Amino acid sequence: MRASRFFISTLKEAPSDAEIVSHQLMMRAGMIKRLGSGIYTYMPMGLRIIRKVEAIIREEMNKAGAIELLMPLVQPAELWQETGRWDKMGPELLRVKDRHGRDFAIQPTSEEVITDVVRTEIKSYRQLPLNFYHIQTKFRDERRPRFGLMRGREFTMKDAYSFDRDQAGMQQSYQRMFDAYVSIFNRFGLKFRAVAADNGAIGGTGSHEFHVIASTGEDALVYCADSDYAANMEAAEALPLVASRPAAAEALTKVATPDATKCETVAEQLKLDLSRTVKTIALTVETETDGKLTKQYFMLLLRGDHELNEVKVNKVAGLGAYRFSTEAEILEVYGCVPGYLGPVGTKAPVTVVADRTVANMADFVCGANDAGFHYTGANWGRDTAEPSIVADLRNVVAGDASPDGKGVLAIERGIEVGHVFQLGTAYSESMKATFLDENGKPAPLQMGCYGIGVTRILGAAIEQNFDDKGIIWPAALAPFELVLCPMGMDRSEAVKETTERLYAEAVAAGIDVILDDRGLRPGGMFADWELIGVPHRVVIGDRGLKEGNLEYQGRRDTEATAVPVADVISFIKGKIAA
Repeated sequence: MRASRFFISTLKEAPSDAEIVSHQLMMRAGMIKRLGSGIYTYMPMGLRIIRKVEAIIREEMNKAGAIELLMPLVQPAELWQETGRWDKMGPELLRVKDRHGRDFAIQPTSEEVITDVVRTEIKSYRQLPLNFYHIQTKFRDERRPRFGLMRGREFTMKDAYSFDRDQAGMQQSYQRMFDAYVSIFNRFGLKFRAVAADNGAIGGTGSHEFHVIASTGEDALVYCADSDYAANMEAAEALPLVASRPAAAEALTKVATPDATKCETVAEQLKLDLSRTVKTIALTVETETDGKLTKQYFMLLLRGDHELNEVKVNKVAGLGAYRFSTEAEILEVYGCVPGYLGPVGTKAPVTVVADRTVANMADFVCGANDAGFHYTGANWGRDTAEPSIVADLRNVVAGDASPDGKGVLAIERGIEVGHVFQLGTAYSESMKATFLDENGKPAPLQMGCYGIGVTRILGAAIEQNFDDKGIIWPAALAPFELVLCPMGMDRSEAVKETTERLYAEAVAAGIDVILDDRGLRPGGMFADWELIGVPHRVVIGDRGLKEGNLEYQGRRDTEATAVPVADVISFIKGKIAA
């Protein structure tokens, strides 16, 4: 490729709406161009990277036995209504009508469509296992699109779906996809971590997320350096910090705590450590039976220095459809304003759900259900009934014991770029996708689901690999592997002849090379390619040629290296292979 015949459009400054590094650098490097909120045109430089990402994914998916197809972007509402997701998805699902008034979805994912394909094609266990995948445009109507390709509305994803006759087969398919993902991300040249995760709205039983490690990542990843334990914050298990409850040592005392609606303020007023306090979170669950609405009230108790994990709360029996109680409900049930609630002497019956650590606390501080007052020396069994439910409710913190008993937990930031799910029969049962087993009886298909955010990989890779000059692409993802930068090619026959010969040799050697023949000054030329992030650069100039050398510099190198002209191609091939 010659730069004069390619489209290169770089900027010195990023647009003002580009908030994070990857967004800023992709805009400056001319890789994307904003069309609307969360919608981008992939410019030629950016599209080259996307195609390289897709090529690696296709090779590894094909190697793992998956078969490529292509499902439509526009999907009939009837399929989504079969699974109930037409209503559950909410405003993220973009709904449209055709000229006949029929409802359609602009797909954010394809579980319904692939299940429909398979239920019409698969009749017997002899046709299983199967794994289909596609790389397709997606649309999710994000409330607040931001960060460029990291959280856009239109994006490209690779979806794969496995179908098996039993759970054991599904788990084998899941492991094959997990291993394929490890190979894919290793080939990308990115530092990543696979972590246990919550399935969320997609349903199913088990799942893992793949995160690119980056200090700017939105997600907290929990891991143990002494074992294989790893999970995202939503799924990381928090063990009780106290192994068993000590005996009560203090009397229950009601103390004045004016204007202290937060545990931090209470601890400060009472000159106690925050870990001695217990905070109360009031929840309401509404159920409708025969047109009659009933409410159940739950009191969640968490240590004052801990954070509530809402995903874990959803898994507590009876709390799958919880909401935070209104102030009016709190006044009615507890007879007190928020900020002073506690398990001792509640006005009305409530279900007390204590975090594991709180259940083992003694002599704790809690609200007295009286505005301006707290109790000190509160104890289970003596001052209030034992909690109705004890559950893991909190986010882990660095230094907590690892759930596998092999060390302590650490936390780092990551950007989610892939997710694999064990769906089981969540979709096949609702859509009646069955096959005839060995006994000739119908059985639901066991499914797995596997996604990679193709365009998101670009943003994540940049967040992990950049400096003050621009992007530093891993070799496998770079738009070009090598850039040739001739100095005064239009004025020096020696430079021109050497450059053309090197270019031809690089192309013949299979190197993805671009020749910058735009005639720019060295400073502008170098700045462009450092911004764009091409990993290898060779400068051809009269001064070096007189000594029989060319100047090589890797994108991460601080200084250039002189390389004999005759050795340059083999030298570059060695660098690329490394």
